[in-house]
Order: sequence, then C-alpha cells, then structure tokens
Amino acid sequence: MTRTSIPDQLTDAIARAVADVPGVAFLKPDLAGRLRSALAHPVPPAGAGPSGVRLTPPRGADDPWHIEIQLVALAHSRTVDVARAARRAAEEHLAMAVSDQGTRAHVTVTVTGLI
Repeated sequence: MTRTSIPDQLTDAIARAVADVPGVAFLKPDLAGRLRSALAHPVPPAGAGPSGVRLTPPRGADDPWHIEIQLVALAHSRTVDVARAARRAAEEHLAMAVSDQGTRAHVTVTVTGLI
C-alpha cells in the first residue's frame, strides 16, 4: 500500500479498529443514512464509505493523512475517553498499514450521539 493510493480496504480496516474501541456503539452513518446515501449516490466518493470513516491521503510528501470519524458512543462511557481511544486506534492502524516511517495523521473524531 502506498501513500498515494486509498484502498477501500484501509478505510474499512480503520472503521473496524474504531468500532472495536470500548464505548463505541456504532459508526455513522447508521442504517437509515446508508439507505439514503445508497439511493441518492449509487457510487460513493473515493475514500468515503458507509463505514463512518472518511480518509484523505496527503497532498504532498510532508502533509498528513486526514481521517474523519463519526461515531455514536455508549452513554455509560466517558465520551472524551471514547473519542481519544478512537483517535488512537485510527492513528495506530494507519501507522501499521502504511509502511512509511514518517506517516502522520490528522484525526477528527465527532461523537454524534449517545445511546
């Protein structure tokens, strides 16, 4: 895998890593969002899947990857801890998946709800 390619596998793998974080109920979009999205846009844009994770590669050699995560947290968990753990899981998974030593990521985690 290179820095210039964004395989859907990487987006899905990061989504799975984040979904396994304690306190994460599920990633957005939920089922209703997926159905709306599928009807409105049969082909999702590159780097954006139904997983609640959007991944954008670096534009230049010194630029970071951009990862946007939207999730719903469990109400009994501290939301800030869940968001930090989700960010850490995404950063660690990207570092393992992309072999470059200087891989940097700018990760944004948005908690859209609690259940």
